[in-house]
Amino acid sequence: DLFLVSYPKAGSTWTQHIMYNILMNAENATNPFDLLMRFPCLDLQGAEAAVYAPQPSAFKSHLPFNKIPYSPEAKYVYIARNPYDTCVSFYYHTKHIPAYRFQDGTFDEFFELFMQGQVEFGDYFQNVISWYEHRNDSNVLFLTFEELKEDTRNCILKIAAFMGPQWQNKLKENPDLFNQILEKTSLTHMKMLFHHDPQRTPLSKSPMLSTVRPEIIKGVLKFVALMETPMTGEFVRKGKVGDWRNHFTPEQIQRMKDRIAEKSGVSDFMTLWKDADIP
Repeated sequence: DLFLVSYPKAGSTWTQHIMYNILMNAENATNPFDLLMRFPCLDLQGAEAAVYAPQPSAFKSHLPFNKIPYSPEAKYVYIARNPYDTCVSFYYHTKHIPAYRFQDGTFDEFFELFMQGQVEFGDYFQNVISWYEHRNDSNVLFLTFEELKEDTRNCILKIAAFMGPQWQNKLKENPDLFNQILEKTSLTHMKMLFHHDPQRTPLSKSPMLSTVRPEIIKGVLKFVALMETPMTGEFVRKGKVGDWRNHFTPEQIQRMKDRIAEKSGVSDFMTLWKDADIP
């Protein structure tokens, strides 16, 4: 089994599409539900989605290490993002999706919730540190959003090599396939993919819904309902490093630094971003 794990808004959707395109040789899906069936988000779609996933498949989750279904035979890709940019990105995600009922919420309000771990999937630091402790395990590939952004090509090769030699060899031997994957997972393409188009036939009304197995239809419809609710902003937003500068006050920066210092007493996880443009 192959898992992709992260704290929310750390680059998991981007990485999911990279892994999906590697698995599918960058072929265009003929079924709009293929990603949901072949690479389900287990937290939302349930364990049945893993049981009935067509092959090849992978599974996505936002759970900390101690809550994830773990096997030494399985492979886990974990993606982490610095806490400043994660907080900002998670704020817009929560504000723009009506299901969270936070449309009128401010960044200051969200910052307080984030610092207390009172957001979806709980405490950022607990999640990242739990996986950071396993970064050297042979069945864990630990990446950061920042390195994926800086050197996408090399990171895709790393991911393919980790997935297995057959995937790595395909990319090395087929430059056109590699370039297709780069194109289909670019920020421009991802924005287009997730852009809400009222003219597009809703997935909930798609005739292809009949191709989804009855055992997993409930989880698929739950995900579809979340994505079909018109957002007040873009699901894929800036995809950049350093946007925290436009949001954090000096006091908030100090409070984040204090929290990081507190957590650094039990882990040196912040060395991941020793060269990053953060306080």
